[in-house]
Amino acid sequence: LIAQAGPRVPIVCGMIAATLGLAVAATAPNAIVLAIGVCLASASAGFSWTPFNNAAHRILYENDRPGALSGISSGTAGGVLLAGLLALSLFFFGYGWRLVWAVFAAGAAGAALINYAALGDAVEPAGRASPGKWKELANRAAMPLYLVAFSFGVTNGIYVTFAADRVSEQGGLAGLPSQASGGVIFVAYGAFGLLGLLTARVKSAIGLTWLLRVLNFGAALSIAMIAWAPTSWGNVVLSAGLHGIFVMMISAVLSFWSERLFPELSALSFTTALLITGAGNIAGPAIAGAASSALGPEPMLLGTAALAAATGLVLTQNGIRETVSNSKSS
Repeated sequence: LIAQAGPRVPIVCGMIAATLGLAVAATAPNAIVLAIGVCLASASAGFSWTPFNNAAHRILYENDRPGALSGISSGTAGGVLLAGLLALSLFFFGYGWRLVWAVFAAGAAGAALINYAALGDAVEPAGRASPGKWKELANRAAMPLYLVAFSFGVTNGIYVTFAADRVSEQGGLAGLPSQASGGVIFVAYGAFGLLGLLTARVKSAIGLTWLLRVLNFGAALSIAMIAWAPTSWGNVVLSAGLHGIFVMMISAVLSFWSERLFPELSALSFTTALLITGAGNIAGPAIAGAASSALGPEPMLLGTAALAAATGLVLTQNGIRETVSNSKSS
């Protein structure tokens, strides 16, 4: 779609999918229709996120791209924060959950209109995409990117699937209904995740290798904390906050790192990283569910923390490159 019609078309298509999917979920009469709405809404991220890499590459100067792509990726934190606040408010004001889905459906419709107007004709179609270009992404220099993407998918998938359950199953947080724990987790997750806006600056200050190490060690600590002390307010908020920073900053890194490695395949390379992340999102919780049933939730979570820590340990300065030697841009 990007090659044929430019990035505006898939971005707006994604926002339309989000609007329809969220609206279907808000009005769903049964679980099957709800699932259909969720799947349709989920497609919005696949349509809408990667085209911004293409737009940034063609519109912005090289030095400006990391900051812009960090802002685009970290904007998700605002949505997570709002979702958490609305989830918490359900317990205090008693309105139906359908209203929350309707609020986000309206937001998606607004985003469709805003992006349609803002992108305009600024980015023209690139021409027909060559299927053979996918082969160029199988480059040794990109292997660390793919490793980080898969580990990120596994660890984040497990955290968002099991963290709230871990807290509620242990009795929840003092002063709140146990089922409200998820709202607290996602408020902290989103609020701290806004620090993702600083990803490009932090990377410039300490380098990509150390940024990835620190983020993965932070993720390991956040998962271990939810395993060890799931009923402590301070512990849960800090755990969720660390994980929010990890998610938003890694998302930004995947975006501008893939664009930097393959500047002429900016959307394809980011799509590849997200497909690998998605594979981790699916495999991680599935394996973790089996492990939790067999060993218990605490060993499962500590094993996940070990994976994140191991990812940080294997990242070496010599192994990480920000450009591919055969790239025309480098």
